[in-house]
Amino acid sequence: MLLRALATAALMLTAGHAAAQCVGTSYMDLISDDQRAELDQATAALPYAEGLIWDATRDGQVITVVGTMHIFDPRLVPIYDLIVRDVTAADLVLLEATPDDQRALEAMLAEQPDMFLITDGPTLPDLLDEETWALLSEASLDRGLPGFMAAQMQPWYLSLMLAIPPCALPDLATGIAGLDGLISQLAGDNDVPMRSLEPITTLFDFFQRGSMEEQIDMLRLSLLSPELQQQMFVAMLDSYFSGQVGRLWEMSRLTVSDLPGIDPETGIALFNEMEQGLLYQRNRDWMPVIAKAMDEHDTIVAAFGAAHLIGKDGVLQLLENDGWELQKRY
Repeated sequence: MLLRALATAALMLTAGHAAAQCVGTSYMDLISDDQRAELDQATAALPYAEGLIWDATRDGQVITVVGTMHIFDPRLVPIYDLIVRDVTAADLVLLEATPDDQRALEAMLAEQPDMFLITDGPTLPDLLDEETWALLSEASLDRGLPGFMAAQMQPWYLSLMLAIPPCALPDLATGIAGLDGLISQLAGDNDVPMRSLEPITTLFDFFQRGSMEEQIDMLRLSLLSPELQQQMFVAMLDSYFSGQVGRLWEMSRLTVSDLPGIDPETGIALFNEMEQGLLYQRNRDWMPVIAKAMDEHDTIVAAFGAAHLIGKDGVLQLLENDGWELQKRY
């Protein structure tokens, strides 16, 4: 879905260059002057709207906070180089998902297909109007997913599949790691312990809690034209690498009202719900995990999707509220 593709980071990202084909016009270059002014105002009001790497210090302890991107882009290399020493010297690395979590997820996909697939009752072609299903089928096929497979997917799961534009898919399929993956590889190679910030099922639980109708509303948000989705993805990459994380997030909020096929008020309501559930609530839930890690260690690295850095309920502001001194490094 659009919001997940833009944000995380809750909104899933060498030589392969998984994002190398996602080039061209940025959505940021297409917005009106009024929208740009609105975007400037919203971003200016956000605490910690800029920056990807921060040092948090308190009583001699250090947390290196890294805002990651879950896909690979060659521009990640200099950012990665800035934190290599921090990771290899850390007592512990905190991640949204560790390699053990990834293996557990693969097992879950195999052992509990009803979590991700419609195994009983009407499938998506029965639940959607003919025009919407035709659009979904085409979007799925653009990603190498035949219609008969898409038809059996839970709406929330299909929206995740459609969140990534076709331009980014070929090398993603090879498993090339984004910044969080590079960090976990580095930690593993240097025997640095890793720990998860949350259970692996956290996101799935959030996506599944809505009714089928609510999930279908979210699925409709995935129905962007390939051209528009690529423009949004280019904007995401450009904003991330310029450190403008807050601006990127507010752009995603702004564009919801422009999405075809969904009422603007409904779109904003869905955005606000996801912002609270996918971002702010998780941030608050992570704080005791970080606190426990600092009770046990003096130096840690905490790496997670960059959208979690920003805002009054962002991790950086929550750390400041807890007495940590923050210094932007990059």
